[in-house]
Amino acid sequence: MPALTIKNIPADLYNELKHVAEQHHRSINSEVIVCLKNNLFPKKVSSEDRLANIQALRSQIKPNIITAQDIEKAINEGRP
Repeated sequence: MPALTIKNIPADLYNELKHVAEQHHRSINSEVIVCLKNNLFPKKVSSEDRLANIQALRSQIKPNIITAQDIEKAINEGRP
């Protein structure tokens, strides 16, 4: 299996990588592999799944219906 050496990693990046690896109970090496896989081979979402996600989000939005009476009232309130 090929090996990769990364040099000159900024301290803040290394510390964050180490922290995330600890949270996932992985070595830093394993965490780097997971990060590379997730970014180089992103999970493809089918159009049906994407549409289902959009519909689920839309169902959580409360509709804001403005009636003709609301518009009439706003117009009248704006007049002196």
